[in-house]
Amino acid sequence: MLTRVRRWAGDGGLSTLLFLLPLLVVFGVFSWFPIVRAAVMSVQQTNLVTAPVFVGLENFETVFSDPLLWTAVRNTGWFALLALLFGYPIPLVAAVVMSEVRRWRGLYSALAYLPVVVPPVVAVLMWKFFYDARPEGVFNTMLAWVGIGPFSWLQSAATAMPSLVLEATWAAAGGTVIIYLAALLGVPPELYDAAEVDGAGVWRKVWHVTMPQLRGVLLVTLILQVIGTAQVFVEPFLFTGGGPANSTITVLLLIYDYAFASSLGGDYGAATALSLLLAAFLAVLSAVYFRLTRSWSTS
Repeated sequence: MLTRVRRWAGDGGLSTLLFLLPLLVVFGVFSWFPIVRAAVMSVQQTNLVTAPVFVGLENFETVFSDPLLWTAVRNTGWFALLALLFGYPIPLVAAVVMSEVRRWRGLYSALAYLPVVVPPVVAVLMWKFFYDARPEGVFNTMLAWVGIGPFSWLQSAATAMPSLVLEATWAAAGGTVIIYLAALLGVPPELYDAAEVDGAGVWRKVWHVTMPQLRGVLLVTLILQVIGTAQVFVEPFLFTGGGPANSTITVLLLIYDYAFASSLGGDYGAATALSLLLAAFLAVLSAVYFRLTRSWSTS
């Protein structure tokens, strides 16, 4: 055993460990310790001031018995579905179009990425101004030019969630566009040349050349978007506060309500219990997704 340790140290294992040690310490303190602390809090009743009281699975029972939980789950799923229908294809289409542009490609890339650098709170407040329900509101004024509207964008349960999805798509699409543009640079040009020789147009080249070459990237961005939309918080919190009539309350917003809202505030045990349930669901979903798509991403 001692010989193996000496051989490991002599082969550079010790120096590697020393270089990794700061990263492991930082990762452990700021990532794993909060996770372990949350797991402990999920079985406690605590206000983070007085001594915690062990309550077992009572916090999980409180979460599952809350009728708002299933409303939040349904709304989160609805947001994720709308975000996938609109927010997933738009960056791909934009990246393909921009890759075909011969001039000002850098400018278009910068403009596409610009919403990402806008602080989320500023972006939401700006769009909240656009969503003014009065006829003289920005969007209502634009729609009035073609004889449509006005709409109560954030005040109606039917339009509140699509309004949130529209802003979230605008805010996040730029980063995905840049990823797709970088991936498109790795597509061999001779594949496009061969497709042109065969008489393929732009869309046939996209379908038969671009899409297969981007398959791995598309699968990764899909699961990242699903995970991101399942944790949506900023938009419902700042736009509607979960309303109207709880039509935009999401799982993360419910966690916030458990911990900080005036009516439910201070229930940190239930908040951490629901956080762990969400984390476990996303972990299982990711594992199943990568298991099912492993062959697709490499074929």
